[in-house]
Amino acid sequence: MAAPVSAKGFFSKLFGKSSTTSGGAVGADREQFMLVSAEDMDKQAQEQYAQVLKEAGDAGTLNTDKVVYNRVQSVAQKLIAQTGVFREDALKWDWQVNVIKEDTVNAWCMPGGKIVVYTGIIDSLKLTDGELAAVMGHEIAHALKEHSREQASKQALQQAGISVVSQAAGLGEMGQTVLLLGGQYGLTLPFSRECETEADNMGTELMARAGYDPHEAIKVWEKMNKLGGSSVPQILSTHPSNDNRIKNLTSVAETVYPLYQDTQKKKKK
Repeated sequence: MAAPVSAKGFFSKLFGKSSTTSGGAVGADREQFMLVSAEDMDKQAQEQYAQVLKEAGDAGTLNTDKVVYNRVQSVAQKLIAQTGVFREDALKWDWQVNVIKEDTVNAWCMPGGKIVVYTGIIDSLKLTDGELAAVMGHEIAHALKEHSREQASKQALQQAGISVVSQAAGLGEMGQTVLLLGGQYGLTLPFSRECETEADNMGTELMARAGYDPHEAIKVWEKMNKLGGSSVPQILSTHPSNDNRIKNLTSVAETVYPLYQDTQKKKKK
């Protein structure tokens, strides 16, 4: 008698699994389950990106400081030039880089290479170019690995599974709520933390290959610790704790440091 196939296994066989990136030095070739199409994600991202730029333009906060804008552009272009190590097609993406003057301590890169950096993260953390490269490298890594599409695919599968299970078991609204919470804390949040760690690793390799000391990635999270603010236990968070990130990045920095050293040797020639 054949062994029963789990719902996850069934959908994996039905839709297949593959890695969107090569491994690089940090081993970023983890297989991914993709149910949502890249075209759909790119369309949604483009619409959201255009809306963000329009709102910033209307508010007079888009690319207002040419010195900061040029600095962010310079770091970004060095990182983008290294994306081919993870996926060659990324070198042909329509990369765009913008800076929004806002106190938000954040930056992001949408699918297809649409980058926004908020001045709040630069100013509040007093980022060096290397630290800025760590932040942007992390966000670029999310786009390279298509984490948003992977997350959307898993959520779609989860919601479909909950609907089927609740109907079969005759569960009411409360039963579905319990299942959703169980899925959130057992699948969605840990998965998000996995993506964050993966982006940390890939981003640190990108910055090392771009000529930035990878140890500066550690300093970003040391500064985040000093910045303070509200926090929640890691088990209930979509991000790893700052301390865990620092521990992981300390190891990753040592792994990719030879790549950084190679860039320094080439500069001296």
